[in-house]
Amino acid sequence: MTDETDTKTQRPRSRIPAALIGVGALAAAAVLAVTLTGRNTEAVAQACIPASETLTRLAPTARGEVAAVSVHASPRLAPEMTFTGPAGEPTSLAAFEGRTVLVNLWATWCAPCREEMPALDELQATFGGEDFEVVAINVDTRNLERPRQWLAEHGIDNLAFYAEHEGRLMQALQRTGHLVGLPTTILIGERNCELAILKGPAHWSSDDAFAMIAAALGREPSGAEAVGSAM
Repeated sequence: MTDETDTKTQRPRSRIPAALIGVGALAAAAVLAVTLTGRNTEAVAQACIPASETLTRLAPTARGEVAAVSVHASPRLAPEMTFTGPAGEPTSLAAFEGRTVLVNLWATWCAPCREEMPALDELQATFGGEDFEVVAINVDTRNLERPRQWLAEHGIDNLAFYAEHEGRLMQALQRTGHLVGLPTTILIGERNCELAILKGPAHWSSDDAFAMIAAALGREPSGAEAVGSAM
């Protein structure tokens, strides 16, 4: 039985007006939008303006075997990426600032990924050095010993082993619109400025691909690269 005295003296519960709840929801959505896009606000993206010259060189090279590569009209800051290095140590895309990198997301269950790995390995052998690296990030989430085994079995020995096995990197890139499937490859310039993206595979050891990377690095194509760029 309810105590009438207690009921009458009980302080009324605080109620939040529905209008304020709606405002709060909109504010939360706005914060999420800013979190996902704030890296490319006008003020922040000023850091990438010098990369515009690189894009001017790069755009004409998106042809032939790399015609599907989407070269951006203007440079933008690359999405934040965290993963592990060859020894399993935590690292991130920021660790490569000052270099041009070709980030490739791949998995052993992805047939097109497996098909392009030898070409990426050759690209690293040709251009890899202090100013360029192919950063192939394995995103398998099961049978985690398999990726290294597969690379060894197929003679892929020029690529350092980078990985993100928790699925967080793929989720983050899906939210930013960078990733809809595998493989996905992102070309990033010296200041961690995103230059181009490819959602799908490519023949990365072709003359066309070599000419594209040479342009990203500000080099004149030579040898086979020159043949591809002249076509």
